[in-house]
Amino acid sequence: MLSFGDLASKIFGSSNERRVKGFRSRVAAINALEPELQDLSDEELRARTEQFRQQLNDGASLDDLLVPAFATVREAAKRTLGQRHFDVQLIGGMVLHQGDIAEMKTGEGKTLVATLPVYLNALTGKGVHVVTVNDYLAKRDADWMGQVYRFLGLTVGCIIHDMSDESRKIAYACDVTYGTNNELGFDYLRDNMKMNYTEMVQRPHTYAIVDEVDSILIDEARTPLIISGPLEDRADLYQQIDALMKIVTPEDFELDEKQRQVSFSEAGNEKMERELEAAGLLKGTLYDIDNVTIVHHLTQALKAHKLFQRDKDYIVKGGQVVIIDEFTGRMMPGRRYSEGLHQALEAKEKVEVQPENQTLASITFQNYFRLYKKLAGMTGTAMTEASEFMDIYGLEVIDIPTNLPVSRVDEDDEIYRTQREKLAAIVQSIAEARTRGQPILVGTTSIEKSEQLSELLKDHKYFKELAKQLEEQAAAIKPGKEEELRKHLTETAAHLNKLATESKGKGDPIPHQVLNARYHEQEASIVAQAGQPGAVTIATNMAGRGTDIQLGGNAEFRLRDWIAEETAKGTPPDESAISTKRAELVTDVAANKKKALEAGGLYVLATERHESRRIDNQLRGRSGRQGDPGRSKFYLALDDDLMRIFGSERMDKVLQTLGLKDGEAITHPWMNKSLETAQKKVEQRNFDIRKQILKYDDVMNDQRKVIFDQRLDIMGQENVSETVVELRNELIDEYVTRFIPPAAYAEQWDTKGLYEQVNDVLALDLPIDAWAAEEGIADEEIKERIKAAADAKADEKAKELGPELYHQIEKMVLLQTLDHLWREHLVTLEHLRQVIGFRAYGQRDPLNEYKSEAFILFESMLGRLRENVTGQLMHVELAPPEDQPALQPVDLPPMEAHHVDATTGFDEFERDPELAMADAAIQGARARRAAGPEPERRAPLQSRKNEGAVDPKDPATWGRVSRNALCPCGSGKKYKHCHGKMD
Repeated sequence: MLSFGDLASKIFGSSNERRVKGFRSRVAAINALEPELQDLSDEELRARTEQFRQQLNDGASLDDLLVPAFATVREAAKRTLGQRHFDVQLIGGMVLHQGDIAEMKTGEGKTLVATLPVYLNALTGKGVHVVTVNDYLAKRDADWMGQVYRFLGLTVGCIIHDMSDESRKIAYACDVTYGTNNELGFDYLRDNMKMNYTEMVQRPHTYAIVDEVDSILIDEARTPLIISGPLEDRADLYQQIDALMKIVTPEDFELDEKQRQVSFSEAGNEKMERELEAAGLLKGTLYDIDNVTIVHHLTQALKAHKLFQRDKDYIVKGGQVVIIDEFTGRMMPGRRYSEGLHQALEAKEKVEVQPENQTLASITFQNYFRLYKKLAGMTGTAMTEASEFMDIYGLEVIDIPTNLPVSRVDEDDEIYRTQREKLAAIVQSIAEARTRGQPILVGTTSIEKSEQLSELLKDHKYFKELAKQLEEQAAAIKPGKEEELRKHLTETAAHLNKLATESKGKGDPIPHQVLNARYHEQEASIVAQAGQPGAVTIATNMAGRGTDIQLGGNAEFRLRDWIAEETAKGTPPDESAISTKRAELVTDVAANKKKALEAGGLYVLATERHESRRIDNQLRGRSGRQGDPGRSKFYLALDDDLMRIFGSERMDKVLQTLGLKDGEAITHPWMNKSLETAQKKVEQRNFDIRKQILKYDDVMNDQRKVIFDQRLDIMGQENVSETVVELRNELIDEYVTRFIPPAAYAEQWDTKGLYEQVNDVLALDLPIDAWAAEEGIADEEIKERIKAAADAKADEKAKELGPELYHQIEKMVLLQTLDHLWREHLVTLEHLRQVIGFRAYGQRDPLNEYKSEAFILFESMLGRLRENVTGQLMHVELAPPEDQPALQPVDLPPMEAHHVDATTGFDEFERDPELAMADAAIQGARARRAAGPEPERRAPLQSRKNEGAVDPKDPATWGRVSRNALCPCGSGKKYKHCHGKMD
């Protein structure tokens, strides 16, 4: 019986279908304009861009221009690229324009779709960013789609690695800018470390379209971009601790693969304690607060040896440990694990141990992309993560219909008892498909497994042994029973024998290409040709994403390779030769496509299920492009990672009871359902982790916004003297309040302490004792006298150094001190984050505790800012001319992206005793801060989104207020003199 919801969907269509239907009228309007635009000359079509801009200046909205603008882009694409947007691509463009995610199947032309909303939004002149997953795609798309934009009079820029600041600034100033998520995020952090407003390269974040949005906003969500500088070299310590891992036995640690956690057992702790003492690395016990660092490095070394596997999580290349992206199988050069884990891996692999780094600036991709006023994304697989996109980014996922019906056949999984049986079935299936001339894409989950399969396809002996096994299985079938199976086994054995015999001494039994992180440079070329008849391509997960697999191959890639070969020979071809070769290749590709279609299209053969359904769907989606035929199938074994972790022992017993024979597989839709249920559980757990991490990062993000906004204000001012005076006066107020408390008797005043503080920080020798002895003097008058003396000294400094130089010094000191204290604050917050879960033992919510602690730490940092800036400026002296350094901005430190894979919560403390020990240090610091008077907590320090009307009594509703604007509280004062004081 149908539920009410199912019945409503049958009658009215699903919500997604209704949304798509709502765009149809605009599609019809765009199509109606096509004949008119076809008659325009190139100049007349290009002139429409200025007409649109004029309409915007006259008050039209972008939505008003959508229909004519989209029609203009479609016509321009026809003339420049020879490609006409399908109706479904127009719908995809509308979804992107309204700031949502368009899920479009592989081969539906997402790259071309983006030109529609990019052009429309670029008309405002505020800049549009198109974000890709790697430099190759950014450059390719900027050159390829840039033809359309340039034809219509727009400027196009591209941000890639190793560009100068000047080049970046020019690229960001363009109407359309292509770049990778890493580069855009780094530029944002670098900009907020600059000393001059004119040196910043990015403009305000207006609109971005994220290609492969699931990869960037889901898979990379836990990866913060970190600008860091090296700390002291401690390579010896890592190597000494790594040496201890040789004596660790399975009884010494507890491994939880499901949670990806490992920790020493009680016996292991005792053993490590003895060994560390013998090595002279430990004084006392592992649980002493002085040994927290040793415990931390010991735990990281254990993770490096027991959790992280070479050729799966990382590879060693050029004497360096290079991380492998778990979702794409791509190398991530320059990215390092944080918290000493990367150093532990380097010690394990006996390569040079690089120094640890101090965080100088950091932001997660989640928070970077939430900076944009309007954000959109496109991918082939987003529906399984729709709730996360909505919860975290406010993005709705809309499934765009395919231009032609999908005719790919997705077969049920085949499940074998062992890896040996599974691999044998895979090799047989590849051999059969290749004989038919069917192109095959084999998906693996790691470099190690892709190379293992590759070795089998090269092994003549293995083919002989496999053929013998099949012959024995065929012989074991009794006459008159399962004749079809006997015939199939016999034929397959004969075929494998033939492959092994004929290729002996000539090459591999099954020629193939391996596409994984080791061969990243050839990635696009290998993928582009994976659709040739009989081609076998082994790919690590979704390596090669962003390049279409076209049946028959890709003529343009083959032409490019031919030109490169001819040029290398010293005979670069001319235009005529290139044109002739292109025609020849197009004919050859068309003939090959016909053969591939007759063989059944692309066969996607997956060797394992991934923990995310989305990654599986990405792999499947490579087949069946633009209505082409195709098939997909997953081959699994009970000792696969996902199967093993989720209770394959119980299933193994069931299969043995049912009498499953060697080499036989179980295939049933119910098995697919149960696997999908396991994947959903893992997906939900990963979502919960990302959501929890975001809650903690939001606390830092609010503070980051305040610091970066204040830096912008400071950089935008020619003269910051007014701000410096405010800081100095607030510092004096704080000193007098501390040593001469309000309503205290004169004999309770600590005038000696006040004198020492003023003398030390302000460099003023004032008769405070004598002032205090005067009849009827109050704390306010003492404040005013100290301020007057400080102002006089500052004026004297300005005259001595010269006003222009002094103002430069004020600005540099203010910015550099703010940066230095912010870096220290980031480190403190990271340490706090690691130990705060221990508060759960006291029945307190770790997140609320973190917010409270972070707020106090932030106010403490701002207090030190006042003191440090004032102290430096009051002590500044003019050096002899020959010793005077030029006032130049400091070079930025080296930049690295660190990959973190950690959770924050109560259960971490059950697994990691070092966190419990370290909490004592945080508590002690808090107690010391609490000993003095607690500064007033001011709401403007917490940056919040302005979600409703401004309430003068509630600073949380004010949003960001310019320092020179009137204060929203209604006092009539400037914000910087009222609620916006820097405290």
